[in-house]
Amino acid sequence: MPSDRSLEIDKPSFHIGFSPVLQILSAGLVCVALSFVTDLRTLQLGLVVFGATLCCVSGWIGIATLWRRVLGRWQRANARRMIAHDLGAGFVTLGARHVDYANAAAKERFETAEGVCLPDVFRHMWAKPHGLLDQLVLRAAQSGASAEDIVTRAGHFRLRVLWMGPECQVWWLDDLTGGIQSAARGADAVPLPMISVDLDGTILQTNKSMRGLLGEQRQHITDVFFDLPIRSGQCNMLHGADGPLHRLVVQTPGKDDTTDIYLLPEEKAPLAPPQLEGGWDAIDDLPVPLLKVANDGQLLAANSEARALLHIPTPQGRRLSDVLDGPGRLITDWLEEALNGRSAHVSQFLRVRGASEDTFIQVTLSIAGEQDDPHLIAVLNDVTELKTLESQFVQSQKMQAIGQLAGGVAHDFNNLLTAISGHCDLLLLRHDEGDQNYGDLIQIHQNANRAASLVGQLLAFSRKQNLLPEEIDLRDTMSDLTHLLNRLVGEKVTLTLDHDCDLLRIKADKRQLEQVMMNLVVNARDAMQGTGEIKIVTKNLSLSTEMTRDRVTVPKGSYVMVKVKDDGHGIASETLDKIFEPFWTTKRQGEGTGLGLSTAYGIVKQTGGYIFVESEIGRGTTFTLLFPSLRASAAAPMKLANPETVPVASRAEGVVLLVEDEAPVRAFASRALRLRGYTVLEADCAEAALDLLSDPDLVVDLFVTDVIMPGMDGPTWVRKARVDRPTTKVVFVSGYPEDAFDDGEAMIENTVFLPKPFSLTDLTQTVQGQLAKDPEPA
Repeated sequence: MPSDRSLEIDKPSFHIGFSPVLQILSAGLVCVALSFVTDLRTLQLGLVVFGATLCCVSGWIGIATLWRRVLGRWQRANARRMIAHDLGAGFVTLGARHVDYANAAAKERFETAEGVCLPDVFRHMWAKPHGLLDQLVLRAAQSGASAEDIVTRAGHFRLRVLWMGPECQVWWLDDLTGGIQSAARGADAVPLPMISVDLDGTILQTNKSMRGLLGEQRQHITDVFFDLPIRSGQCNMLHGADGPLHRLVVQTPGKDDTTDIYLLPEEKAPLAPPQLEGGWDAIDDLPVPLLKVANDGQLLAANSEARALLHIPTPQGRRLSDVLDGPGRLITDWLEEALNGRSAHVSQFLRVRGASEDTFIQVTLSIAGEQDDPHLIAVLNDVTELKTLESQFVQSQKMQAIGQLAGGVAHDFNNLLTAISGHCDLLLLRHDEGDQNYGDLIQIHQNANRAASLVGQLLAFSRKQNLLPEEIDLRDTMSDLTHLLNRLVGEKVTLTLDHDCDLLRIKADKRQLEQVMMNLVVNARDAMQGTGEIKIVTKNLSLSTEMTRDRVTVPKGSYVMVKVKDDGHGIASETLDKIFEPFWTTKRQGEGTGLGLSTAYGIVKQTGGYIFVESEIGRGTTFTLLFPSLRASAAAPMKLANPETVPVASRAEGVVLLVEDEAPVRAFASRALRLRGYTVLEADCAEAALDLLSDPDLVVDLFVTDVIMPGMDGPTWVRKARVDRPTTKVVFVSGYPEDAFDDGEAMIENTVFLPKPFSLTDLTQTVQGQLAKDPEPA
């Protein structure tokens, strides 16, 4: 009887045979016998007690072993009766190793199943079954039963085991393949002999037809074929059960880096088109899409899988270029290279023509036929899902690159805008409304503010703008915004609001949230071409489980949902995935920048929310926004790390050290502060600032420093300067958001943040307010 000790488990039980029992009993009797020949009374008494104990233990173990075996026989008898008439394959195993009984269904499916190791029964269904069976038995010994789903090319199965004791386990193999079509696609249902091998040539699966040819289980591809590598599309010689065999071989890529090899009917004469046509008729139901292609691209034959994949009822009268887009060049050139052996077996990823949705297939060409009539065998593989994942990855990389670019460009623009608007403010101080240049200066100032707004949109898209989050009630926010929205939509568009009466509060930047709602409402108005209804709905949403939508997983929790619905013309499905891309717009040139929805997306995501879109041509579009809600009990005022607004004094005193690497910004800031009466010391880098502060007699009341500079950054040099000047206050300025310079160090006390671009008033108010504050305790 074959043995396989891989299925032995370490479970507490009296699994001891009679041989150890006899050894223990013998040892006990020897101890008792020795007690009669010794003269020492103490030793004599000890031997008697120890020997008697061993005899009792051996008797107890013997009875337990006998009872276990009797119980095992009884359990196996019950198990046989339990599965005897089961329609599925069932087994009873002894000691979790050998098959003691197989029902009729198991015998029919596996031919010889009794008296063999259970792994040997399942060996032809999947490779190396020992590990899986070990795990199932271990789990069953702990919990009483276990099951595992197994998906192979033969179909979908569920293997179950019931633990009745160490002497009896019951197994069921349930066929879950389901459906005639799915079952017909199983390897054993294919009439052609087939084997599946991995990258190193190990045979993973052999179907029933191939087992009939080979006569025995083969482990490696070298045990099957005489000559390697295999010549796909040509006759190959293999080791058959009754001697060498000649068969036409078709080799196709399988799943998970495997290769499927099919044997076509025997070809005793050289391959010729009529015989090959007969072969194609025989493999019409082969579960691998195959094409026969002439050297000029004409489709000579296609099996049913290929016709379904290419959406063609018949290949007659069609060329390869009629059903597939070329690989960036003429298909005939590609075919010619394959026939000449330069690109054979090299896969190309092509798109199917005429499909309602993008369908991509991998095409691998192999040479077939005689020299006077060469042709190609094309093996097709559906890679639509792979190409979709690839495009999503490329899209995410592109969006990340654009976001980084937007953040960097915005930083440089903020420096320029700070200098422009700042010097404009200085000029406005010397001109009143009656001056002829006043109007021009106002235009410069207004356009600088518009440019700053555009930069803010770029930062919003890249999620790097400065947010001022606060607890808000969307009902109050929308009420305040309704008048402006009604003016935006016009008189022919109806704007309705539907609020939940118990709507929870959220934490968001009110100004940025208003911009999101305005963008969505304006887009809805444009989609309806000036007439229709826009409906804004708010309500609470509680998710008890995670929600997956549009490839995004929303964690369970409490949310406030905002929906913006319109009854416009809708958005086509093929463009729906692009609407949040920057600079992409459906509007005509000059009517939109393409930043509206990308800005809304960036603001919502930076707030911690989610935004989704649904649309149908002719029936309108719905944008859904989800924001994490705040419970009323958790409401607490948020401390903002931003400068307080205080009245600007006409004259002020104090020494300010200004550190800024951008000369125009430094020139404006120094003039603005000197006009207010401050003494200003300038430095163009952190190292120069530290050199100035090396003089112990120099008194400095405030540091005004840029955050990001060449060499040492702002927080780093401020920490060094604070060693000798611990009470000096600081104003950090930057074109990046405040959290962009989080270096992982502890927060610096007595500091405020002023974002660029800032005006003359913003700068002087911040400096005055910071100097007026009492220092925080260290």
